[in-house]
Amino acid sequence: MNNDLIYEQPLNEKTRSYLRLEYLADQLNHHTEIDNQHHCFYPLFSLAELTDRCDYRSDILKDIEKQLIVLTKWHALPHVDKPQIQNIIDQLHASKGPLQTNERIGCHLKQDRFIAALKQRFGMPGACCNFDLPQLHFWLAKPWDKRQEDLRSWLDNFLPILKPIKLLLELTRSTAEFRSTEAHQGFYQGNSPQTLSLIRVQIEHTQYCYPTISGHKNRYAIHFVDFENQKHTDKLVKFKLATCN
Repeated sequence: MNNDLIYEQPLNEKTRSYLRLEYLADQLNHHTEIDNQHHCFYPLFSLAELTDRCDYRSDILKDIEKQLIVLTKWHALPHVDKPQIQNIIDQLHASKGPLQTNERIGCHLKQDRFIAALKQRFGMPGACCNFDLPQLHFWLAKPWDKRQEDLRSWLDNFLPILKPIKLLLELTRSTAEFRSTEAHQGFYQGNSPQTLSLIRVQIEHTQYCYPTISGHKNRYAIHFVDFENQKHTDKLVKFKLATCN
């Protein structure tokens, strides 16, 4: 059994937003496969709020164009996996169309009366009682396959941004492989000649500590915290590090 945990720290606001959206999408995808009753609504409402607050399409389109330029250059090199690179290029091109519309992401979900009624009261403590939200209890009584169909249709509202974000983050993560290193007295710092967007730390759960990561652009620092004492550890910590552009 693999006891390694991976922690990620974005070094710019755009990557931070992408990671939040990816996390919520992963949660919602999980709930479309397993019947977790009403737990699916937290990631759904969070996605709706984030996309209503900010239109991510222009940033995503710019990032797609940047990646297409890089991948096209790679594709021309000898001894590369051309079919794999071409597959990624095709996926990026396919992602552009749904983003180039005047329709705001999630606008159809806002018109759903059932969702609107739930969203209005869902944040209240204990508000899922049947006298607060009788429509929710009616929905939960529907067969799982019908609720699963509803969940997928709600998720579809956000796929125009979620699909390319997932792909862009995978490409970001692929820019650096994990390498073994050590944090003396629980501290490690580094810098890079290139601008970084993501720091990734892989560490065994059996070390009973976790990293807190800070940084910006070219510099970063990692402090390891003992979980039991909830304070900085002074021990030597062995971990793996990936610094992604």
